Amino acid sequence: MKTILAVDDSPTMRRMVIASLSTLPKVKFEEAGNGLEAIERLAITAVHLLILDLNMPDMHGMELLQFLRSHPAYQDLPVIILTTRGDETSRSAALAAGATRYMTKPFHPPELAATVNEVLGTAEPSA
Repeated sequence: MKTILAVDDSPTMRRMVIASLSTLPKVKFEEAGNGLEAIERLAITAVHLLILDLNMPDMHGMELLQFLRSHPAYQDLPVIILTTRGDETSRSAALAAGATRYMTKPFHPPELAATVNEVLGTAEPSA
């Protein structure tokens, strides 16, 4: 069973992400409304993938990403950035800081599911 942590200050967006991925086999979900809540969740739950918004109160997504990459326990944790920021500067900065993938909102649920499968290594092989 793989655990995905959805981190977004919008409860509606977290529900959309989880609903988009709910058909994936052997996956369960945790939620956090900001970076500080995400760190709390990471401390008590084994997480295999983080889906992270950038624009959040209390702790910006980039701050959380930088924290993760500087902490030995989370250096290799896959992080998919899912944000409204579609500019190349934000994309480049996030990828340079260690994001695994970068996607923009609004997102297409099948594309998000395919990306998650790819990152987790759970994609079905092509026939």
